[in-house]
Amino acid sequence: MRQVRRDPPVRSDPAPSRAAYRVTRLWLSPMFRFSLRVMLPMALVLGAVGLWIAQSDRRAEIASWALELQSAVKNRSEFSMQQIIITGAAPDLLVEIRDALPVRFPISWFDLDTEIIREAVEDFDAVKSAEVTLDLGGAVRVNVSERVPVALWRTHRGIEMLDDTGHRVASIDRRDGRPDLPLITGTGADRAVPEAIALYAAARPIAHRLRGLTRQGARRWDVVLDKGQIIQLPETRAVAALERVIALQEAQDILGRDVALVDIRQFTRPTVRLRPDALAYLQTMREFERGLSRQ
Repeated sequence: MRQVRRDPPVRSDPAPSRAAYRVTRLWLSPMFRFSLRVMLPMALVLGAVGLWIAQSDRRAEIASWALELQSAVKNRSEFSMQQIIITGAAPDLLVEIRDALPVRFPISWFDLDTEIIREAVEDFDAVKSAEVTLDLGGAVRVNVSERVPVALWRTHRGIEMLDDTGHRVASIDRRDGRPDLPLITGTGADRAVPEAIALYAAARPIAHRLRGLTRQGARRWDVVLDKGQIIQLPETRAVAALERVIALQEAQDILGRDVALVDIRQFTRPTVRLRPDALAYLQTMREFERGLSRQ
């Protein structure tokens, strides 16, 4: 009997296919796994939410819910501001600030703008700076730093109090309302307050006769004394020039004589001008001496 020869079975190739190899390599990529596990579900959820929100009635419901939540939070008692506390201001200024503030209590914490309150307070001439804070206890705190007046400036509009920078602080009706402050006049005097204060300090030996300082041409000072006497100072080195006149006064008593004006605009050549009656008397005496010399 003839035997039939059978071929051995064909064994499958253990190597993966090209497609399987690429998929395996792609799956080993961290970015691919993150995109598939996280980004894709997130995109599906966001897409579903977007389709749901795209409906107009859904948007209206969300807006209404958000307004109700906002109102519920804003109207809570712990966020309600009931009063304003102002510190660092004089009583009169405090009342003016209270009346001018654009805030009506009670008001929610979230409806307050501290920057608007600060600007409203600093609009007052007497206020140098202000700091606004909100307390959870229900109070708006305003700490005010006032301007300190150091001089009086007489103008055609009245008398203004100025601080050390020349900024207006307030107005007064009469000079004797603040007799402790030095008086300055003239155009541009407010822009030279520091020099005026230095001149007043240098004039202490004649302070009992000093009536004020007048700014001439917005560039130099005249010192006004009682009895109508005037000391004309130069544009530069004004303090040193005044100190020199005071030294002459202490040595020769020039201001105690019939002198109407001391001109020291030329620092090295001070000159004096006599009063009209003193000048007439001096001329008469000179003529009398000439007459005697002719005899």
